[in-house]
Amino acid sequence: MNICVFLSAADLDVRYTRPAREFAELLGRGGHTLVWGGSESGLMKVVADGVRESGGRLVGVSVDFLAAKARTDADEMVIARDLAERKALLLAKADAFVIMVGGTGTLDEATEILELRKHGKHTKPVVLLNTAGFYDGLHEQFRRMEDEGFLPMPLTELVFFAEDGVGALAHLEESAGMR
Repeated sequence: MNICVFLSAADLDVRYTRPAREFAELLGRGGHTLVWGGSESGLMKVVADGVRESGGRLVGVSVDFLAAKARTDADEMVIARDLAERKALLLAKADAFVIMVGGTGTLDEATEILELRKHGKHTKPVVLLNTAGFYDGLHEQFRRMEDEGFLPMPLTELVFFAEDGVGALAHLEESAGMR
């Protein structure tokens, strides 16, 4: 399965890097392909290294203004003209999505993928990996949106919240009929 992961390119604390590395190793050992932003820095590097060292493939989609930071040993690397094209390419190349810890770029990618799912533009599973409770507040906000009628579908059909990588991958594999 081609699993697109949205995550930070920042250097982060071990409470985020260790679970990210463990999830990456699960992906690689499971024979999955990582589709990601292509960066060779921060958490993106941690995950790409873990997937590569565990036997998985790497498909990067960078963007023109970040091309100098793109990983050079990916199995495939595409350089998009702009962020809009990058997001479209990530959507096209992925069978499923995992949202990991990140900043505004990660939230931008995540909300676009969720909005497209909400409108039926794709039916690919989306998992929000809530490492160290990072997305507790967002989860609460999504529940409020559901409770107050802002979501046209049940939250559980829009996104699956996983507390760890094992749960995230199990959900994706079950959604794809691999279990």
